[in-house]
Amino acid sequence: MTVFAQIIEGVLPSKKLYENEHLIVIEDIHKLAPIHLLIIPKKAYKDLQSVPEKDLGILKEIGKAAQLMADKFDICDGYRLLTNNGEEAGQTIFHMHFHLLGGRRLMTLG
Repeated sequence: MTVFAQIIEGVLPSKKLYENEHLIVIEDIHKLAPIHLLIIPKKAYKDLQSVPEKDLGILKEIGKAAQLMADKFDICDGYRLLTNNGEEAGQTIFHMHFHLLGGRRLMTLG
């Protein structure tokens, strides 16, 4: 069971900021920006590439949660939403999740 599955089940504590039937949003304990949130689907997908076509609606839910959190934290004009897909991309927890980063000017990627 991944750390995210344990958080979803309530086995591990977390600071939940938002929850619905499909996902939760928590604060990341390893902040890379003043605002660093994790948007985690309750259904465990290994990574984005593993989401079956019939379940791609979860991406809409993730986008909606990102918009809600950006509004709540007043970062609508400057945030980054990203996911790591696979070990080569830096994924360390194999339960798909998205990072919402903001609250300061972020480095340009590329």
